Amino acid sequence: MPGTTSTSSLTSQPHASVYSGRSMFPQAPAFNLETFSNRDFIVKDFVETLSEGAVPANRKSASATQANAFDPKPLIRTFENALSRMADLSSDLEHRENELSAAVRRAEVQHTNNIQSSRRKLEQIMESFNALDASLKGADQDSVEAIMKVGHKLEELDRQRARAQDTRFLIQCWLEVSERGELFMLDDIRRQGGGDGKVRCANIAQQLMKISQRLDPTSWASVNGASKLGNGINGGHDGGKAQKPRHNTRELIEKFSETLEKDLLKSFDDFYRRENFEGMYECAKVLYDFNGGASVIAAFVNQHRSFIDRSQLITDEVGGDPGTWERLADPDAEPPGVEPSLRSLIDEIRVAIQDESLIIKRSFPYAEQVMIKFLQRVFQQSIQQRLEKVLEKANTVSSLAFLRSLQAARSAISTLIDDLKQHGLTETPEPASPQISLVLDQQFDDLFVPYFSGSSYIDRERRNLEELHSSLLFKFTIFHSRRRKAPNTLMKSLAKSGSEMLASARDAYIERLDSSDLAPAQKAMLLRVAGLKDTENAKVQTEIEVSNEDGVLSTATAKRMLKWLAEAVGRCLELNGGNETAKDVSALLQILTGNMSEIYLETALDAANDTAVLQENAKTEPDLLYLSTLKPAITIMHLLSTFIHTVLIPLAASNISIRKDMTRSTAHTMDLLETKVNNLMQHSIDVILNWTAKLLATQKKTDFRPRDDTASTSTSTSTAGAGAGAGAGAYTELLQTPTCQSVYTFLSRLPSLFTAAVIAPGANLTAWFHELTLGFRALLFQHFQKFQVNAAGGIMVTKDIS
Repeated sequence: MPGTTSTSSLTSQPHASVYSGRSMFPQAPAFNLETFSNRDFIVKDFVETLSEGAVPANRKSASATQANAFDPKPLIRTFENALSRMADLSSDLEHRENELSAAVRRAEVQHTNNIQSSRRKLEQIMESFNALDASLKGADQDSVEAIMKVGHKLEELDRQRARAQDTRFLIQCWLEVSERGELFMLDDIRRQGGGDGKVRCANIAQQLMKISQRLDPTSWASVNGASKLGNGINGGHDGGKAQKPRHNTRELIEKFSETLEKDLLKSFDDFYRRENFEGMYECAKVLYDFNGGASVIAAFVNQHRSFIDRSQLITDEVGGDPGTWERLADPDAEPPGVEPSLRSLIDEIRVAIQDESLIIKRSFPYAEQVMIKFLQRVFQQSIQQRLEKVLEKANTVSSLAFLRSLQAARSAISTLIDDLKQHGLTETPEPASPQISLVLDQQFDDLFVPYFSGSSYIDRERRNLEELHSSLLFKFTIFHSRRRKAPNTLMKSLAKSGSEMLASARDAYIERLDSSDLAPAQKAMLLRVAGLKDTENAKVQTEIEVSNEDGVLSTATAKRMLKWLAEAVGRCLELNGGNETAKDVSALLQILTGNMSEIYLETALDAANDTAVLQENAKTEPDLLYLSTLKPAITIMHLLSTFIHTVLIPLAASNISIRKDMTRSTAHTMDLLETKVNNLMQHSIDVILNWTAKLLATQKKTDFRPRDDTASTSTSTSTAGAGAGAGAGAYTELLQTPTCQSVYTFLSRLPSLFTAAVIAPGANLTAWFHELTLGFRALLFQHFQKFQVNAAGGIMVTKDIS
């Protein structure tokens, strides 16, 4: 009947429509099992598709009246055919399910039989082994020894057989290369692949090279091994001697070795790019047996991404924030730390080495040797080149910037070394092996050898401190050099030597400022420390304005000098410690005593002493303001002595002779300063007593010997009405004589002045007042012995004394 399903419609595509096309009459639906197994299958859509295909085309094109009339017959025929087709598919599906179930049952039965068979075979093997073991245990000692001898002989025969085969193959290869100039047999083994075959090729090539040295010496004696050889010796055979090889065996074997090495290196590179560590391990092992692994180590290190990616960055100039470099060159600012690009490089290297150590451990049988080469390359190429760039840049800024950069870089790299040792690298998680630790320490030392060889480092420190101290004391030296241009004291020779010392320090500083090798940034920093403007010319000393404050001592200035020196001492201990510490500390002590003691303290004390000496015979009342030098001088002396005995001298304990010299030099310096302080105090006493003596010299002879008649009437005469001619008896109404009043006024200013001149009341102030009092008492005794005193004058004397 129309609508029956044809055979061809059953093989339609899985995603085809249930109708293959449109015709005048409806066709049977075409679908199969895959139609229902599709993930996008929806029952509603499937039924709608069947319904749409059931309406004939001429029915759709009919009039509206005919189209509205419902005709169920096409739908009935379509659904009947669909149900018939689905029944056929259900039958096929059931058939396939039965076949698969039968196959599963057969497989289960076969699996069970296999397990039972394997169990029986294992039981048989165990029984055989137990029987053999029982027979051996039951045998006597002679039987056991005989069995062991048989086993040893079999092993020996097997080794002899393998050796004989290797010898035979080696002879065949030699004949092949010497007679025909070919190595096809070895080349076949090389092409077969596999690590064992390539190792065998490498061993045979080495043995062939040794045979060539003995049997073909001509090829080794020729230049570059390239001379062409004829047949035989002298063109033929000579009385049974060995026949000369027809080909240059050395050249052929070397070419084969090079080819083998290139193949292995190429394979290693391919494995490395694919992260096949087993393949890398195999190739590295063969190359190690072949030529010690030098080529594969070089290939691995050279192609590492750390060196390739950084190759362009290493040559870049060092930049950075200008403010950072200014802080680095500022002696009063805290150092900013490691230069950013060097810090970034160190951080990347730390991560790269730790990660690469795991790869090296998995890829090389001789991982420690490879790790050593890798570390050497990292330090000698990456770190060293960047370190040199950073230090070159710092050196163009200032000497202090160079020293601080060197300290920061050394500290950062030292931390890197410690981290790598602690990580263990190829020994992780254990600490690094002694050999790798030794290599790391050696590389660390090699990085900084150029900066610490000889006395180069301590010379930089000394030059930096001298520049800073000279800048800080520049106006001080200018002030006192102008004061000393025309010395006219009894200590002219000493003042002259002091002036020469000041002039030499000043001239050295000026010469340094005008030096062409002084960086502009460093020159600006030195001028700022000196308190000069950039536009001022240090050579024109007469145009530099200085004030009295520039010539007085300041504890703040001394503290800055000690702070800079303490920073230098810390750098010496960190950078150049060890056996050189005592020498370095001794050199720094010389700078400290030369600047703070000789140029600063001694100059100020000498100026105060000169002022005191000039006022000893002054005709006017002396100005004792120069005593204000004592308090800062004593404070600075205390700071200087404490710093030397607490910081410097203990650091020289490792060298007894240098320690003794430093102690002796410090004692001499402090004695000299204390002598100058004592001299100043003694000169002050002399000035006071001399001026007191001049005041006492104004005493009139009639002050203590008034006339009796004036004395009797003086009580009724008012003090305001007493004129100059009233007589000396008028003084009896006064508290003291004018001379006594002037002396008292002068001496009453001394206690506050003396107290302000010392750090705190104590034994020194007491001794000072005691010495002054004794001198004043002696003056009074001498003074009163010069005058005659009557009864009325005695009253005046008592009033003056009280």
